[in-house]
Amino acid sequence: MNTIKIKRALISVYDKTGIIEFAKGLEKEGVEIVSTGGTAKLLTQDGVQVKEIEEITKFPEILGGRVKTLHPNIYAGILSRLNNIDDSNIIKNLSIQEIDLVVVNLYPFQKIVKTTDNLSQIIENIDIGGPSMIRASAKNYDRVSIVTGIDSYQSILENIQNNGGLSEEERAVLAADAYSVTASYDTMIANWFKKYLGHTNQEEIISSNGDEKILRYGENPHQNASLRVNSNNGFGSIEKLQGKELSYNNINDTDAALQLINDFKEDMPTFAIIKHTNPCGVAQRNTILDAYKEALSCDPTSAFGGILIANKTIDDLTAIEIIKVFSEVIIAPDFSKKALQVFSSKKNLRIIKINQLSNDQSDKKIIKSVFGGYLIQDRDEFVIQKDNLKVVSQKKPDDTQIDDCIFAFKVAKHVKSNAIVYAKNKKTIGIGAGQTSRVDSSRIAIQKYHENFIDKKEKLGCVIASDAFFPFSDGLTAAIEFGVKAVIQPGGSIRDDDVIKTADEAEVAMVFTGYRHFKH
Repeated sequence: MNTIKIKRALISVYDKTGIIEFAKGLEKEGVEIVSTGGTAKLLTQDGVQVKEIEEITKFPEILGGRVKTLHPNIYAGILSRLNNIDDSNIIKNLSIQEIDLVVVNLYPFQKIVKTTDNLSQIIENIDIGGPSMIRASAKNYDRVSIVTGIDSYQSILENIQNNGGLSEEERAVLAADAYSVTASYDTMIANWFKKYLGHTNQEEIISSNGDEKILRYGENPHQNASLRVNSNNGFGSIEKLQGKELSYNNINDTDAALQLINDFKEDMPTFAIIKHTNPCGVAQRNTILDAYKEALSCDPTSAFGGILIANKTIDDLTAIEIIKVFSEVIIAPDFSKKALQVFSSKKNLRIIKINQLSNDQSDKKIIKSVFGGYLIQDRDEFVIQKDNLKVVSQKKPDDTQIDDCIFAFKVAKHVKSNAIVYAKNKKTIGIGAGQTSRVDSSRIAIQKYHENFIDKKEKLGCVIASDAFFPFSDGLTAAIEFGVKAVIQPGGSIRDDDVIKTADEAEVAMVFTGYRHFKH
């Protein structure tokens, strides 16, 4: 076990959450506390016996606190090696006291750069002494225990209470965590400097580190997983109001939901239901309640256990409808108090509030790991507008058809390719996703319609959106036989003329967007 008894602890923390209780626990176990600046003052005020850092260094804090722990008496006390006669003689001759436990957390650089553009304030929040002590302590884990996480206080204290100190394995684990902290911290600072200087590159995105949360497991129980957040938007801004912790799959689906609703954030009330990252129902109506009912009607079977997201506040009437069907996660910009009361009856249901939808600079790239490397691409931020439409058929779409085409194409952007979306009156009535053939996607979408709509008049005058061009006329022919009256697609096939001819012969309107939305 090689447990090292903790006799002396150096505490220097910016985030003082839980530090008083921790220090009092250490003191109760006979551990001498050495501390700095504001930490020492706080502990002293609360009755903890503290030896201030100047008593060790014989030197005052100077330069506004920039120099306080950077002293041989501190670093020799941390770095003296276990069972090393030369080290022992040196520190004895120089009257240096060994430090067995170092407790440090760092200036909140990431928080500061998100809240101010003041260069002087940002620079002052680059911690120097903290990372240096962390690295020195972690290097000497053979003798020293380094604590960088508030969540570790209780378990560390229990080990000291039960065993007098920590085992070699426990010290090594703490050292590994500590180096992760300094690596993340240095990367955040380096990335800020690059952005400040106007330098950006893809390596910055890959190496970007932020807050990391270990998840129970990945897609399956035998896979380890974690969530790393490096943005103040998206997952960096969501707030869980209720329910169990989000799983890997919940997070993956929630990300798909956030990406979809971001394209509708300025629209009329819109509701979407996501299953395995694909929308299975999306609708727009005058109220969020009606939008939910219409989205659910598209495919209630697939909606079971889904992720629900709205672009407007969810009220109690909508909440009452929602809890009639089992869902995993409900997401919205806000919830009424009565809605939260309704949801509280389902203790495990995760309720997520969106505080910020817009993507920031750190979200402009998508990264996918491949064998031996990464694929990196720009995020697909194109959102179709009326000005993007080019009518290529003899028959012109009317205003209602144009609105439905734009709605369907926005949804198709978020459907796995090959993607086909049938819609009418700003409501999906059939979605075909992830097939190896566009014709198969169309057939699945039609099958979904027949499974879920008793009144077959729902399809009359509907539109179809395709995420990529129709390579042959057969995919369009199936849609025309279904009852489609307008088509929106990127265009660009060498057989565009044949596809347009098929539309003209059926008196179907067709518009090209010039933009493709493959999503693999």
